[in-house]
Amino acid sequence: MPKVRIGKMSALALILISISLGVLGQLSLKRGMTNVGFISVGELLTSKLYSVFAEKFVLMGLFFYFLASGLWLVVLSQEELSFAYPLIGLGYIITAVLAKFFFNENLTLFRLAGILLIAAGAYLIILKI
Repeated sequence: MPKVRIGKMSALALILISISLGVLGQLSLKRGMTNVGFISVGELLTSKLYSVFAEKFVLMGLFFYFLASGLWLVVLSQEELSFAYPLIGLGYIITAVLAKFFFNENLTLFRLAGILLIAAGAYLIILKI
């Protein structure tokens, strides 16, 4: 089968899809762990681990991460890491905003400032596509 190289815009689309799947994974994991309740590191080595992996939202989150990783491997096979990886920061922005919306988490002034810095950095990375 011939190798088909993706262009910068297609790579950007795959990166954004991978980031979106990662965000879905993170939100699903948070929802699942909210359902499971508080656990400590020590409890990961007990039967509590079963309740973590029996939680459907945890499984969904891991599945989204698996899909995101598959797309990420395609991107890494064809693009420079120094171009692709900084764009992962967009996932932090989306996750923080959605965590405020879905989980009513705090979005303080300092967190918003950090989000704006991440957005500015991502903008600089894609400025010269």
